[in-house]
Amino acid sequence: MGFFTRLLGGLSGGGSSDLGRRLAGAAQGHARIDSQLLEEVEEILITADMGPAVTRRFLQTVDNEVRHNRLTDPTRMWQILRDDVLRTVTRPGSGGLTLSASPTVVMVVGVNGVGKTTTIGKLAAHFTRSGKKVVLAAGDTFRAAAGEQLSLWGQKLGVDVIRQPDGADAAAVAFDACQAAVARGADLLLVDTAGRLHTNVNLMAELEKVQRVIGKAIPGAPHEVLLVLDANTGQNALSQAASFCAGAGVTGLVLTKMDSSARGGVLVNLVETYRKPVRFIGVGEGADDLRPFDAEAYVAALFASAADAGGGGGGGKG
Repeated sequence: MGFFTRLLGGLSGGGSSDLGRRLAGAAQGHARIDSQLLEEVEEILITADMGPAVTRRFLQTVDNEVRHNRLTDPTRMWQILRDDVLRTVTRPGSGGLTLSASPTVVMVVGVNGVGKTTTIGKLAAHFTRSGKKVVLAAGDTFRAAAGEQLSLWGQKLGVDVIRQPDGADAAAVAFDACQAAVARGADLLLVDTAGRLHTNVNLMAELEKVQRVIGKAIPGAPHEVLLVLDANTGQNALSQAASFCAGAGVTGLVLTKMDSSARGGVLVNLVETYRKPVRFIGVGEGADDLRPFDAEAYVAALFASAADAGGGGGGGKG
């Protein structure tokens, strides 16, 4: 309940980011479902970064239900939207990470500033608590603070961190880390990567090189490539996902900073657009504040105010 409450607080931070409250207010302002209400709802969903595909699908479904006299009460519209959103964000592989090999090698990618290195530390804490042996690779050699930050996590958690001097070849760090993970019987190797090079092309080339070297060190690796995105950044998160999904072989998403006044709908937009599962979401700075994504809890938080206005119902298994 504590985690759900914090997620709910983050997704209902007030103002234009409070999707559920705005939807409830729109419904209560109309006695019936008409074109004016649908226009208001369309604007709310777009400004909440819900995305054009989900918005169009929802409006078309509502219009069809209204035309056939199966839907008249505006407060019941959210059952349709909640069901659609739940189906959208519930993808195979969502909600955590399965260790499929020994060691399972996970590359963590994303631009600087999204909380990538912190996410690696929190992932290490998550799996260490589960009794797994974890090794960290400080592969962001372009940013000195990243290596220091990862070393601090290693000291705090009692896990090995493989580093080389600042400016070293990131692929060489990854190769050394793979050998160390095998030699030490690790269950999981988390590889940090650079988040900024001179051009996007150079960044993707660097990541592809790291992937190739990892694959030579451990056949079949990396087994996962997790893309970390800041939920606050809205359309920037979408553009970042476009680059990384096209060039880095992303297998799953991690959304950070869901505890602020983020536009909660951006998660839906990301999954709808790029068809990648959300593995974890973060709602704070503590080591325990990164949790496996729970689709039903997310949908409940996203539409809490609208559900209250509509008398509950719809959108999940309870």
